[in-house]
Amino acid sequence: MVGNIYSEIREIKSYALDHKIPIMVDEGIDFLTTFVIKHQIKNVLEIGTAIGYSAIMMALANPNLKVTSIERDKERYLEALKNIKKLNLENRITLIFKDALDVKLNDTFDLIFIDAAKGQNIHFFENFEKNLQNHGYIITDNIDFHGYVAKEESEIKSHNLRALVRKIKQYITFLKENEAYHTTFYKTGDGIAVSERQS
Repeated sequence: MVGNIYSEIREIKSYALDHKIPIMVDEGIDFLTTFVIKHQIKNVLEIGTAIGYSAIMMALANPNLKVTSIERDKERYLEALKNIKKLNLENRITLIFKDALDVKLNDTFDLIFIDAAKGQNIHFFENFEKNLQNHGYIITDNIDFHGYVAKEESEIKSHNLRALVRKIKQYITFLKENEAYHTTFYKTGDGIAVSERQS
């Protein structure tokens, strides 16, 4: 079965590459799965399923873990459903097909993982922090955004990209100034922020 799992994971990664679907880089996924194991995370809310790769990797890392994941793109959502079924994880990964900002949940989670539209990070954070347990964690991926966040604005030619990078920088400031959380920034993968709730 282990061989099957590895082969399915390789297929998912290959599909993402072929269809230009952004998934976490290996270094980032290693960080995330190690975090889930180390902190004995039992339930995760993921904003941005894509094709289910990170949800699947977290579920495989911890056999007791349950993931609720939100995706607004129909094609990606359907592909994620297929991948989750292939790995027999339907009873541990629940997918919601909707724009995350329109989702209201009553459940609480040990970890909220934000990996969706980067320009909406502050909105995602504020929309779902009420669903975070005391002393829970919010992890955000792509904080470095392929190195663009470290660049001067004048170095970025595309107007849309400049606007997006500006929003990511605003989000970084938001995290640093948010006294309800202690945020640590890691240069791992494409840049990861771990925000731990202080009460």
